[in-house]
Amino acid sequence: MRETRIYLVMITVLLTAIGVVMIFSASSIYAWERLGNSTYYLKRHLLFLLIGLVMALLAMSIDYRILRRLSKPLLLISFLSLLLLFVPGIGREIAGARRWYRWFGFSFQPSELAKLAIIIYLADFVSRKENKINDFWQFFLPAMLVLGAFCLLILAQPDLGTTVALLVITFIMLFVAGIRMSYLGLVLLSVIPVLYVLILSAPYRRSRITAFLNPWADPKGAGFQIIQSQIALGSGGFLGVGLGRSMQKLFYLPAAHTDFIFSIIGEELGLLGAASVILLFIIFLFQAAKIARASVDSFGYFLCVGIITMLAFEAVVNIAVSLGCIPTKGLPLPFISYGGSSLVFDMIGVGLLLNVSRFKEI
Repeated sequence: MRETRIYLVMITVLLTAIGVVMIFSASSIYAWERLGNSTYYLKRHLLFLLIGLVMALLAMSIDYRILRRLSKPLLLISFLSLLLLFVPGIGREIAGARRWYRWFGFSFQPSELAKLAIIIYLADFVSRKENKINDFWQFFLPAMLVLGAFCLLILAQPDLGTTVALLVITFIMLFVAGIRMSYLGLVLLSVIPVLYVLILSAPYRRSRITAFLNPWADPKGAGFQIIQSQIALGSGGFLGVGLGRSMQKLFYLPAAHTDFIFSIIGEELGLLGAASVILLFIIFLFQAAKIARASVDSFGYFLCVGIITMLAFEAVVNIAVSLGCIPTKGLPLPFISYGGSSLVFDMIGVGLLLNVSRFKEI
């Protein structure tokens, strides 16, 4: 496991280093124009990275099995933090969405905590009730009630992308646990019409779908972002236009340093650079899977499965959105995109993976 841990740490360092360089490249001109400080986003990202590193070291240093006793309190704290967002004067509303707390100039997104809390709770729940995995009333229904309560609060923000992420994480963990497929199929059949209604009920979601299907139907409106993303990727060629020489970051591509940073990577570093980032994620997930397989107990195993699913889903969705393969979702690219809460909890996830692998040798 020592070699696996070294690989995992090295890849995480490489991905975060790429993130630091690309965030400065993608945001410096925007930050100078809007804020008069070209290093504004870089400095904040480095601070979040430092916080994430400290939290990862803490997550790695404790006995991860302690989290079993803390799973329910952590779940409750996470639920209350989501609930308090809707209290006037506490939650921060930005562009019609109430997803953040803001203290001393910094924002915190409790839905990121919710993802980790759900993973820890399900890992404990599954490991405690492995002999009742196919009992609808004692296992499946309680798990779905917990998931449903969190999804309702996150949907109310509104945040459909994180809701879908929670569904995927939960379903993958239950699938790996060996739950009866008919149970998951029943939930999927009930979720599909709900998603259909949610998409139709929100004009901005409908526009995302139409833009995905045909972005050139509205090139200056709903389709603008995905068109600019594809132009960035196509402009890069095999070797890229050169680090720092992106044209799309010059106020053409919105969210260049956050949701669409992969497009800037493709433009500046080319197909070679973009493929290298994808390869690093694949190697990361392969090493994390080795840790899961070698875990000493079922709790550690399912904890790893949940974290791997979370990071893999975020990476796949972000890259797919940049390529125009799926509608825009607003999920960051792990370790690379600018975003305080997501980066910190991704780093905590890495710390927990290293923690599980460390106890293999004790």
